[in-house]
Amino acid sequence: MMETATIVAIVIFVVAYALIISEKVHRTIVGLFGAMLMILFGIIDQEVAVHHIDFNTLGLLMGMMIIVNITSETGLFNFLAIWAAQKVKAQPIALLVVLSTITMVCSALLDNVTTVLLTVPITFSITSQLKVDVMPYLISQILASNIGGTATLIGDPPNIMIGSAVGLDFMAFIENLT
Repeated sequence: MMETATIVAIVIFVVAYALIISEKVHRTIVGLFGAMLMILFGIIDQEVAVHHIDFNTLGLLMGMMIIVNITSETGLFNFLAIWAAQKVKAQPIALLVVLSTITMVCSALLDNVTTVLLTVPITFSITSQLKVDVMPYLISQILASNIGGTATLIGDPPNIMIGSAVGLDFMAFIENLT
């Protein structure tokens, strides 16, 4: 027979998953509330819970978001996209390659989700002005973002967590990619 704590943990987990899937409550609130219930019911000790928080990852992500916010306000990403469109003389295939390359490089230097959030609105703007279908551009940018994100330690949150857990620095991570 299962212990009471195990049953409570399973119920909390199932209810949390159901709420996340239903999207009736934001997943952040569900996650925090579920974690709070696990601590309140004594399923996990508060010190153990805090010990499992990866503050290196959170700090790096917060720092990157601040840098990206400041950089986006300067118009750098808009400039890069317009520059790219002008350089390829608005030829759709060449523009697709250049926008994907910009996305991949940005994603290697920033986290890939932030990169997509910055580049996709610009892609919508450029493709609507050129009157071309946006879908091939979006698909290639998402793929490029994932490729660029896996290339560096800071390109994707799982990379940050892995590097932090094993104590890899930036260059050691790149050396161990292959």
